[in-house]
Amino acid sequence: MRFEISKVLDAIEGRVSTDPSLTRAVLDLAEVIRYQDIDGGRPASLLRLGMVIDALARHLEEDSVPVYAVVHRGVLSDADLTSNERMVVRRWADDGLVEVLDNPGGRMLEVADLLGLPVLSRSRFDGLRGRYPWVTDQPGRVVAPVPAQSGPTFVAHIGGGDTLSAGERSPAGSKLLARHWRCTESPCALFGQGGGGGAFADLAAVSDRSPVTQPPPSLRGGVPTCPRHGVRLGDAGPRPRSAVLAIRIGGLIRRRFVLTESESVLVGRAPDADGGITVGQWLNDEARRWISRSHVRLELRVGEIVVTDVSTNGSGIRPNGSMVESERVALAPQQSRVLAEGDMVELYPGVQVGRPEELPAGAPYTPASVMAEAPTMAMRLPH
Repeated sequence: MRFEISKVLDAIEGRVSTDPSLTRAVLDLAEVIRYQDIDGGRPASLLRLGMVIDALARHLEEDSVPVYAVVHRGVLSDADLTSNERMVVRRWADDGLVEVLDNPGGRMLEVADLLGLPVLSRSRFDGLRGRYPWVTDQPGRVVAPVPAQSGPTFVAHIGGGDTLSAGERSPAGSKLLARHWRCTESPCALFGQGGGGGAFADLAAVSDRSPVTQPPPSLRGGVPTCPRHGVRLGDAGPRPRSAVLAIRIGGLIRRRFVLTESESVLVGRAPDADGGITVGQWLNDEARRWISRSHVRLELRVGEIVVTDVSTNGSGIRPNGSMVESERVALAPQQSRVLAEGDMVELYPGVQVGRPEELPAGAPYTPASVMAEAPTMAMRLPH
């Protein structure tokens, strides 16, 4: 059973991130682990994060949904968690997957404001609404995870509304995310060399973190500051251009990914290249036979997305997302085309790549669960 729980924690780890381009909601881990009413289990459990992530995926009708977690430093030594859970949170902190703070306070709302994310919380934020009026004024921007028969669901918490909604990045967020920042404390997992120098420093990444995946700095008195170390950040120049794309298969967005000008991305059944996007696990037999191991190559050139077919059977372009067959534009092997606004690349009927906000919605089935390996009674067991 311990092995099964470890597999669940590994699956959850793949859904926590501080990447501003990919995260879909922000939450306070110290709060979520104590939602005892959603499983009737022990006082604190890291598995509840997985349950909330699953609820978010169901709500968004999307697989592989990452969340941005801020974590009070006390969680690292919380005796209500198992020793393995505390070890896992420390590893996330050392790898820069979560923000660990002494006083998280308004950081959750600051991140939500800078990135335009919704907030998953039962807190009322009474002392912070003046600073972030959208908490009250934008219905659905703050929702509370609550128990339901099929797992947690979300209810309007502040400002009314009956659905989860995102906002726009604030002007400050857009300016901060246009720059590459450096922390003077070394090592810094958020704004410097990979690996946080903690208990798992020997296992952490040793290369510089990509500026594209850097989280937003904290603004203290208008000064960009490292939220972890509390020191002023240095401006290391403009952040590289990037674009977010998504894979949609059978009506469900299976994965989002980031495209930069420095590296192309291969999408196919099972690309050999590092950073390739594998879709074979989601295909039926016929689609698996049609789609090549590496089917299309996507590049960002001077701000434009260029798609090149590198397959055996060819692809197609759906201009403006049109599913009218006569409007489909064939893309022959080795042929390239600029992906205009609204266009989708179709590798096979029902298998499309495009900008996530332009892909059609409406999933015929629910996303895969990060809790699939969880023992039924895992969260009721004493530790």
